[in-house]
Amino acid sequence: MIKSRICEMLGIRYPIFQGGMAWIADARLAAAVSEAGGLGLISSISTSVEAVREEIRKGRALTDKPFGVNIMLQAPNAAEIAALVIEEGIKVVTTGAGSPATYMKAWKEAGIIVIPVIASVAYAVKMVELGADAVIAEGAESGGHIGDLHTMALVPQVVDAVDIPVLAAGGIYDGRGAAAAFMLGAEGVQMGTRFLSADECAVHENYKERLIKATDIGTIVTGKSLGDAVRCLKNPFSRKFSKMEMDPQVPREELQRIGAGTLKKAVVDGNFAEGSFLAGEVAGMICRTEPAAAIVEDVMSGAEQLLSQASQTFLKTCQS
Repeated sequence: MIKSRICEMLGIRYPIFQGGMAWIADARLAAAVSEAGGLGLISSISTSVEAVREEIRKGRALTDKPFGVNIMLQAPNAAEIAALVIEEGIKVVTTGAGSPATYMKAWKEAGIIVIPVIASVAYAVKMVELGADAVIAEGAESGGHIGDLHTMALVPQVVDAVDIPVLAAGGIYDGRGAAAAFMLGAEGVQMGTRFLSADECAVHENYKERLIKATDIGTIVTGKSLGDAVRCLKNPFSRKFSKMEMDPQVPREELQRIGAGTLKKAVVDGNFAEGSFLAGEVAGMICRTEPAAAIVEDVMSGAEQLLSQASQTFLKTCQS
């Protein structure tokens, strides 16, 4: 069985996180992943702070295993959520879209393990200076908000730059991706796109159907002109947005207006024409829906088998 410092730190069986996907990662999905031995995460992007509190309490009712909360630090209610995780006794917080510096002291005093998502070496080093317990190095293959570097190049550079555990995210679908991440020096992996196809994931059925139909070139990156690059499925909305981005006559404010609320249209309404269906490049590998536990087991058992066979396979190849 693959073990790492992440497992010891969090008290989980497998070093695999389910991404804290906005409007998607709820208590049911997080609990299913945690029950399977990974770390489930609840998104703090919801209708209200009290709704997030309710999801946390639902999570506790569904599992006695560790789970965490993901906080988007640029969200208008970030300060309230930062206080809420302390009030609710959450032990693990992952962060994205900003620096957790403002909240780090209070979180550490509350005994919270803080694991920021980072997209560069410099930011990883900064998180270590702030007292982060681990970091998630997320490559541009990921769905949702992305940086410029890709996983294969980003992860080993971050591993070399910091002495805390590094998890890899972006482009990981099965045991092959996880094994590659471990070989790069990661001590765990975070996956979002594949968990979109989990039976316990509450996205609209149209979302899951579009993931199953996606091909290897089925995603597109939009929002770069706004300094907010996002990877999503190709659809009428994303193609239109991308075209408008390239038009210098379209004001920035108009792009922001058009983009507002489109994730909810995808997740809740299943509106393929007008929604933003966030997904990573591995969407082309999804061919079915399945329980979260089956996903966790497939990834970890596959990685373990590949890693145990790697040296023998390499030697045989060199000798042939």
